[in-house]
Amino acid sequence: MSGLYQHFRKDEHPFIDQALSWISHVELVYESKLTDFLDPREQDILRSLVGLGNDTIRLEFYGANENSERKRAIIAPFYEEPVPDDFQIVVLEAKYPEKFVQLEHRDCLGAFMSLGIDRKKLGDMIVEEGLIQIAVGSEIASYVQANLVSIKHAKIKLTEVSHETFRLTPAHWDESAKTVSSLRLDAVIGEIYNLSRKVAQEAIAKGLVKVNYRLIEDSKFQLQEEDMISLRGEGRSKIIAIKGTTKKDKIRITCARLMPS
Repeated sequence: MSGLYQHFRKDEHPFIDQALSWISHVELVYESKLTDFLDPREQDILRSLVGLGNDTIRLEFYGANENSERKRAIIAPFYEEPVPDDFQIVVLEAKYPEKFVQLEHRDCLGAFMSLGIDRKKLGDMIVEEGLIQIAVGSEIASYVQANLVSIKHAKIKLTEVSHETFRLTPAHWDESAKTVSSLRLDAVIGEIYNLSRKVAQEAIAKGLVKVNYRLIEDSKFQLQEEDMISLRGEGRSKIIAIKGTTKKDKIRITCARLMPS
């Protein structure tokens, strides 16, 4: 088992332990396990754990829309075939007066979190053109509807809508080749976002940078292939491949930056 952990970062070990317990439970009692919403990195980890030569269980993901990023997982005996209703997801929608109040994604997420809701109970959310839509676990939907009645002084009324009306759109990534002095976080975000090393370090120290959806405040943090990076105010990017070194010992990487929809 120790060999398994060496393929993952130390801060991912608790999730690995949890995922292994889910898998073991399904294998032992032949009872499906429905998870909370998982971010893409957690989905990748769970997929790799289930895929280790296991033909007794199946793994399915769903987030209310084919373009969903955050999804619930069902780990089930191989003979079961989960359908969308099994994932117990509700899409809630509310309109707000865009002429009188400007809402951003973080305003709305903060309002949901202020209800004491665990982030893992919330899926993807869009805030655009006077409309808020969010996927939530059905177990908290009625509580959210009853208690979230305003955001930034804008009164709202959340109603349940069909999954087909969820306005998530496909992500568009602009891919490019870069060379960096090292795989340190400050060096890579400086190159991707065209920042000086000092500005990159300041952004990290201020808590503006996440790697794989987790806050990282260490400029020396070493990045790896498939890492997802986000810089508040500048959007998201990811490392697609690390392609060796140049004659001047620079590291060649292929990266991509998420383009506005």
